[in-house]
Amino acid sequence: MPEEAFYKQDTLPGVAKSLKGDEAPLPATIGPYRVEALMETTGMSVLYLATNPENGETLTVKTLSDRYLKNPAVVESFLNEAEIISLADHPNIIKLYGHGEWEGGLYIAMEYIHGRSLRTVLATHPMSLQRALETLLEIAYAICHLHTHGVIHRDLKPENILITDGGRVKVIDFGIAQLLTAAEGAESEQGRLIGTPVYMSPEQREDPSSVSYPSDIYSLGIITYELVLGRLSHGQVHLSLMPKGLQKILAKSLQPRPENRFQDIVDFITEISEYVNSSRIVAERGAADDLSDLSENFQRTQLTLLPHQAPTWPNIEIGVINHRGISISGVYYDFFDLGAGGYGIVLSEPSATGVEGVMYSSVLRGMIRTLSKLTSKPGDLVAILNELLVEDPIDQIFTLSYLILNPTENRLRYISC
Repeated sequence: MPEEAFYKQDTLPGVAKSLKGDEAPLPATIGPYRVEALMETTGMSVLYLATNPENGETLTVKTLSDRYLKNPAVVESFLNEAEIISLADHPNIIKLYGHGEWEGGLYIAMEYIHGRSLRTVLATHPMSLQRALETLLEIAYAICHLHTHGVIHRDLKPENILITDGGRVKVIDFGIAQLLTAAEGAESEQGRLIGTPVYMSPEQREDPSSVSYPSDIYSLGIITYELVLGRLSHGQVHLSLMPKGLQKILAKSLQPRPENRFQDIVDFITEISEYVNSSRIVAERGAADDLSDLSENFQRTQLTLLPHQAPTWPNIEIGVINHRGISISGVYYDFFDLGAGGYGIVLSEPSATGVEGVMYSSVLRGMIRTLSKLTSKPGDLVAILNELLVEDPIDQIFTLSYLILNPTENRLRYISC
């Protein structure tokens, strides 16, 4: 798959590709981490799904491709990414868990993110004006944090911004970020070749060594335009398509000369925040904004019915995989620590689908969570649950499977109805 198509994939274990052809076999470990699957091979690196054997936490391990290990510029870029991420401890920036050398070369262990790139979101799920600006502010907070530490990202674009399934922003890819405390003005030929012209400021396109904080602000201006527009710009910006309250802010962000832009991203954040908190944003909301917000709120509710993180239980290995499709489903599953060495897993689905199904499953979730604290017997739980549903006027039929494991007694109990 071409590297530029990587953004089209969800960051889910289910998209991991099996090795084929003459590719190297999957390594058992990289550094201290256990490799579970190959996620993707890009132009210069290989991404693996891995777990930390100490706590069972899922993470992403990025390794430098063999053919670049003797390329000083690429190695420097790879190590630079690890250094930058290590400086950036921020909720909107991908976390670093470790980096170093292994028998296959160099690796970086990072947070595993359940989500999609902003580019994919723009292509499939345009946001309301309010949600678009909330997302923008999270991106801006991340960039502000980087600037505070003397870091210029230099490659801000929708592919390098992930939106988690919970709606949080995660800025990634610091391979060509510049740390101003390092030798300023030093620019490798490799650095000159990397970047995305549509999002690059005029001065960066002309001379990559001349970037400054306003260069990131220019890129953020293009991203703002696309977030509010609800689609990619492909290099064509028409400010007349923007809400009037944003036109002046965007015009200043996109000035050709860096000295005419916002010099500090804090000023950009301040003006966007003032607009978000003003009455003007209500008047300038699009006709479809209410429907977009409603859809997103229901999808977030749906996520509470489908926990991504499997619990860490002694003597039991559990993996969770699900796919967040465009349609809304009422499927529900959950995990319970029942005490006395027992653990429960439940899977259920209502006869209703869509938004109605989510609502009914939310009611069922509350019932099951309460009953699981009262009885550890599957038959008793299902019997009481059935009585409650019969008495409830919702008139809904559910399929349900309930499994109880007790590894200390080497015993399991199961009921399906």
